[in-house]
Amino acid sequence: MRPIHRRMAATAAGFVLLPAALVGCGIGGDKEESAAKPERAPAEEAATRSRERVQAYLDAMIAKDVAAGRSQLCALLHEGFDLAATGPNGDFADHFTVPEASITDVRSSPRGQEVSVSVSVTAGKKKITRPLVFTVTRDGGDWCIAAEAPGGVPAGSASPTAVPSPVS
Repeated sequence: MRPIHRRMAATAAGFVLLPAALVGCGIGGDKEESAAKPERAPAEEAATRSRERVQAYLDAMIAKDVAAGRSQLCALLHEGFDLAATGPNGDFADHFTVPEASITDVRSSPRGQEVSVSVSVTAGKKKITRPLVFTVTRDGGDWCIAAEAPGGVPAGSASPTAVPSPVS
């Protein structure tokens, strides 16, 4: 019976000393270090990353940089983007320019972050402004655009309403 008591005492001592050892190794709550590096809340980070991705896509549209636009999309959308991006109704079509595009709203949804934008498109002498909604999600460790859809309320109206649907 004595060896059993010794093993139990050693195990109990190990459990008592384990937290102190982990803190000494840097595992655990070093409050000074975490106070020096404040982390953003997950919702704030999601909104920031979503805004960055959509802004990069809008900049690519304005510059007609198809590769830069493609790199903002989730891998699942690459094939469809390659087929449609420069087509007659594609975001990077040659027959129109995008003189301005701006983000109007970022909000959470069950599908990810919905980023509402207002895009002005000029074709010849005709200029039109349309609302769009981009859905941005986390794919692995990175953020990417998962969908693009027309916005529900024309630009200049009181509030944009998202009508999300997958990019075809």
